[in-house]
Amino acid sequence: MTVNHRRGPYVCGIDAAMDVVSGKWKSLILWELNSHGTRRFGELKRGLPGVSEKMLVQHLREMEEDGLIHREVYREVPPKVEYSLTEQGSSLNQALGALGEWGTGRLARIAAED
Repeated sequence: MTVNHRRGPYVCGIDAAMDVVSGKWKSLILWELNSHGTRRFGELKRGLPGVSEKMLVQHLREMEEDGLIHREVYREVPPKVEYSLTEQGSSLNQALGALGEWGTGRLARIAAED
């Protein structure tokens, strides 16, 4: 598998990490696959209300190129395609855990202000 380096050269590790999670849906795709395991396209789309089919396809392709997800195509009728996290995707999802905790705290602060 060849890992795509879309931008580079990177200034620091955060820059390299943000390159692969840039976009509204990528971190949510990681979370969905981590929470529910292997998913088909339709299951991912239902699990991410508001994502367009075009954007989901684009993000899945980029994430596959970056080595974050694995795309398994089954040769059957109708065609079946499943997506799962790779080891790299799982480790990135773990790294994003602290960011998620920070966001939960932010939501609580916002709610307290209302």
